[in-house]
Amino acid sequence: MKAKVIWGGDVKFTAETESGHQIVMDGPPDHGGTNQGARPMEMVLCGMGGCSSFDVVHILKKSRQDVTGCVAEIDAQRADDVPAVFTSIHIHFVVTGRDLKENLVSNAVKLSAEKYCSASIMLTRGGVEITHSYEIHSA
Repeated sequence: MKAKVIWGGDVKFTAETESGHQIVMDGPPDHGGTNQGARPMEMVLCGMGGCSSFDVVHILKKSRQDVTGCVAEIDAQRADDVPAVFTSIHIHFVVTGRDLKENLVSNAVKLSAEKYCSASIMLTRGGVEITHSYEIHSA
């Protein structure tokens, strides 16, 4: 996997992915940014949320569950000192579908966290405490 990050002046950068997508990142105004893109650490959270959500939906579909929606709400805490690494992350899944079985949703979240989500497992191995919860809504 490859990516390229190109400086666009001030503290704005554009990431180009190997799959051909561009993502704009910018720093906060108090660091010279103009709020033209997400902060790099926000992108880390979004990547982890996307990775986990992909797993949960994929596992549920393989379990023949009629999933119609999945939202990952992520709340993270960072260290006060530099480097301001993540110290804890909580990801709450709101899974919507028809006749979803709770044990299968619970299992999908657990499998993502413990076996499949490369991003969250990498962060956990780096010392970040990651917790998970879920709720099920009927479609």
